[in-house]
Amino acid sequence: MPHHDHDSSLRHRLGRTLRTPIGITALAACLLVALVAVLGPVLLGDRAARIDTDAINQGSSAAHLLGTDQLGRDIAARVVVATRLTLRLTLLAAVIGVGGGLLLGVAPAVVGRRLGRLITATVGVLVAFPGLLFLLFLATIFGVGSTGAVLAVGLAMVPPMARLVQNLTASVAGSDYVAAARILGVGRFKLVVRHLLPNIAEPSVLFATQATGGILVAFSGLSFLGLGVQPPQYDWGRLLNEQLNRVFVNPAAALAPGAAVVLTGLMFGLAGEVLAQAGGRRAPQTPEPAPEQRPDSHQEPAADVDGVLVRARDLRVTFPGGRQAVRGISLDIAGGEAVGLVGESGSGKSLSALALADLVPHPGRVTAGTLRFDGHDLRDDPRLGTELAMVFQDPMASLNPALRVGRQLAEVAEVHLGASRAQGSARAVDRLRAVRIPAPERRARQRPHEYSGGMRQRAVIAMGLMGEPKLIIADEPTTALDVAVQEQVLDLLAEVREDSGAALLLISHDLAVVAQVCERVLVMYAGRIVEDLPVTALLDGAAHPYTRALVGAVPTMTTDPGTELATIPGRPPEPGETGGGCPFAPRCEHARERCHETAPELSGSGPGRRVACWFPVGTAAAGGSVAATSHPAEATS
Repeated sequence: MPHHDHDSSLRHRLGRTLRTPIGITALAACLLVALVAVLGPVLLGDRAARIDTDAINQGSSAAHLLGTDQLGRDIAARVVVATRLTLRLTLLAAVIGVGGGLLLGVAPAVVGRRLGRLITATVGVLVAFPGLLFLLFLATIFGVGSTGAVLAVGLAMVPPMARLVQNLTASVAGSDYVAAARILGVGRFKLVVRHLLPNIAEPSVLFATQATGGILVAFSGLSFLGLGVQPPQYDWGRLLNEQLNRVFVNPAAALAPGAAVVLTGLMFGLAGEVLAQAGGRRAPQTPEPAPEQRPDSHQEPAADVDGVLVRARDLRVTFPGGRQAVRGISLDIAGGEAVGLVGESGSGKSLSALALADLVPHPGRVTAGTLRFDGHDLRDDPRLGTELAMVFQDPMASLNPALRVGRQLAEVAEVHLGASRAQGSARAVDRLRAVRIPAPERRARQRPHEYSGGMRQRAVIAMGLMGEPKLIIADEPTTALDVAVQEQVLDLLAEVREDSGAALLLISHDLAVVAQVCERVLVMYAGRIVEDLPVTALLDGAAHPYTRALVGAVPTMTTDPGTELATIPGRPPEPGETGGGCPFAPRCEHARERCHETAPELSGSGPGRRVACWFPVGTAAAGGSVAATSHPAEATS
């Protein structure tokens, strides 16, 4: 039963769609055309081929519904018999067009960058070329006849199909779940079949079916011009050509083939709508949870000999043009420690985390003097998916919408832990239960769109727990969630740390969130860490003016409603705008000449504290006037 779960679900949706008016109409039209194509030549083949010199060019009558042609053959019978050849050649051309379009469409996402750009540029040029002229050009190359017409019409459909698939694939290929699949080592073929094609199936099927109607018209047009089907064979286009000169004498004989083309084209469009409504996506089947025992998820914190789990020195992320978004940061995270990484948008927080996980997107380049995790060099031995878990900001982009949630979680255990399909599914259900998702067996068989925002975030956390994580990187895990759900997610992260002994790197711009979960805070500005301090000292013990301004900008429950919160004038510098001095100096009201000339290094300013400031607040170096006036957090206490 579980093996056929998807098939039964698809049958259910298709059956429900076929009971709608559009579904009934499309089904009836398809059955009628299929019956005519199959039975027409059998029942009326002899009548359509019989020559009667006594009945040449007759009009409509009881004996000949649409009249006869110049050889006395029954036109109505010929229209019916021509259905089979017309549909066969049309569908053959559609297979060529759809197949070629899919190949060229997905190619840029899986081949090398240079070849991908060449394919994209070629498709763009062909799409820009007028379609009718391109079709006639191909028909001239391949020559007169049904074979040449099939190739011409099919290849003429390839560029627009390829452009659609390229656009759809580009939007899917940049998703987090595709990046995760690449990290997992999924092959190119499997990446296309499992992750790309299922997520573009619905619009692709709709376009293909509707384009098939256009192929029918184009093929009939070539036959009408004498470039397609040749005597003694005939299709609707050729029949229309034969009777065109009698359109004013016997209009029914000329209009019948044209009406057949139009109505059959509409049938293809209706069929596409039905398939789209029924859900043209295909998802792998998810087996029921098996009773096999999962590996014990509890583990002791692991670290280097000196207690450091993560160590980075001079970590940089550089983009073309020499623009550095992360400018030589250094940090240590101990086993089991919770560290917050805060700062304004664009300060480099997320890129720093992506650099630790080896997920910086192209064309970014990561360099570091030291980049170690649990005693291993991350550049040579990436641990993402097993010991290093990543919880992204947008769970809808992290989960593949075409796959069931349980299947996506189980894949981690199957690839990294060597679990069987049944064991992976059982562990996925267990992890969903661990993050307090109700009815995990049923929820594992659902897709991401059936989850609420909070449940999707829980599912992403569960995905990170499928391995044996020693470090969990959570990038804005509470963004776009309401306050109650934020509280639940933060409590869940705290429970996960307690149960697994994992360290946590929490990225956020919300100081209240960091203060609730973390033990230590790293403050980033313009790609650099400007302060490192315990969370207990964040409110009234920060030494960097930027940190104090951040704290002063956050109201508390005791803040007087009339109090003016601290503001930071100006804007953060772009990666290429930083000069030789302190990057915060243009916005700092306490900056002096030295601040504009030389950038300070991150150095110790007390037990467990480091600050990158020439004149840190509260020290003798700051001077009396600065120390007395630079405590914006007092407004909130």
